[in-house]
Amino acid sequence: MKKLAKSVFKPLDKYEEELIKSLENDEWVAVPNQKKEIEKIVAAAKYTLEKMNKDKRITIRVDNRDLKTIQDKALASGIPYQTIIGALIRQFANGKITVAL
Repeated sequence: MKKLAKSVFKPLDKYEEELIKSLENDEWVAVPNQKKEIEKIVAAAKYTLEKMNKDKRITIRVDNRDLKTIQDKALASGIPYQTIIGALIRQFANGKITVAL
């Protein structure tokens, strides 16, 4: 490989300087099945981003009377009922409350 122009690539540190030298010395090799490898990496990145999302929407069936009671209590406390349901789920998930079934 031809020498990379120093005016174009001004290394910020020793590591970058070593990378440029390795490129100039043809020390890099192509990845076999590059397209397939890129697809795997993109899929892994998408999965990671999905898992990083804070909230997930779910659909559950709730008894009408229970939902109405929660909505009434939420209205009285000035807190949205979804927030209360979310807090209950979080407390259960963290072991702060238990449910007898």
